[in-house]
Amino acid sequence: MNYDALLWLSFGGPEGPDDVMPFLENVTRGRGVPRERLAEVAEHYHHFGGVSPINRLNREAIAAVERELAAQGIDLPVYFGNRNWHPMVEDTVARMAADGVQRALVFSTSAYGGYSACRQYDEDIQRARAAYGEGAPQLVKLRQFFDHPLFVEIFADGVRKAYEQVGDSGARLVFVAHSVPTAADAASGPPEEGGHRYSRQVAEAARLVAAEVGVDTYDVVWQSRSGPPQVPWLEPDIVDHIDALHGDGVKAMVCCPVGFVSDHLEVIWDLDNEAAERAAELGMAFARSATPNADPRFAQLVVELIREQTENVPARKLSTLVTGGDTANGAPCATRCCEPLKRPTAAQNA
Repeated sequence: MNYDALLWLSFGGPEGPDDVMPFLENVTRGRGVPRERLAEVAEHYHHFGGVSPINRLNREAIAAVERELAAQGIDLPVYFGNRNWHPMVEDTVARMAADGVQRALVFSTSAYGGYSACRQYDEDIQRARAAYGEGAPQLVKLRQFFDHPLFVEIFADGVRKAYEQVGDSGARLVFVAHSVPTAADAASGPPEEGGHRYSRQVAEAARLVAAEVGVDTYDVVWQSRSGPPQVPWLEPDIVDHIDALHGDGVKAMVCCPVGFVSDHLEVIWDLDNEAAERAAELGMAFARSATPNADPRFAQLVVELIREQTENVPARKLSTLVTGGDTANGAPCATRCCEPLKRPTAAQNA
């Protein structure tokens, strides 16, 4: 099937101090998050000069994909759009239409299923097309890739390097992904599959990476929870887990952010700052492995996903878990998969 372009769709992040609060307002729009809470989170960004590395990292990754496309003789221009900050996806889709793009593939910067990791990007696509109106390009999102051999290989190499940094082959291996409400995780997959697609996929990615490295004992934990404390989220939190490991006598740990494709602000704040500092306070050696970022193998992975759609190339997968969105190979997302949680109304909260 013919496509005119690739849309690289991501979360977005501020690129200067004046961007921080407007960006956070975009992220939390409609959720009733208090202004004081936004101010607290804003300080994380201001710690780094009000700049999140995510846009820069996306541009670097896009450049790597463009090089790989050229190397494979594939003529496919790449456009960049975000959900929460410029370049906004609505503006990008309008530019694509103006350039004559009629049918494009979409790579979203998450390897997993679940509402925030997958379905919300579908909503971004629908919103951007609706904003343009009649004549908007058709947009087809590429599949989830948590168990792709290249994804596993990149993380495994990062874990090996992290072990070298701590100098302890017996260091505890801890995989980390972004936490979500437990109810959202339960809804991240059709009931006939048992739900919990997001956490199951994260656990499977961790298993595959650990096996590739040759580590039998490891943990899967979570980071970056938010929202009211009475709402249960996936646990344990990475910092709480460091405390528990210390209590068990663990002297060194390797942290692998398997839930992320780049070293964006949540990775460098929650792991390189909070987690690393807590480990140091407890006298534990700590090393964090790299994410894919602009690794050439990640660009190869993206181009493989493209070729699955354009050339019907079979999907390369290392697990038997359902990979949502694999339309080229007969596994599209289920109709009600990864539905958003229904937020209580003001009357229900009264």
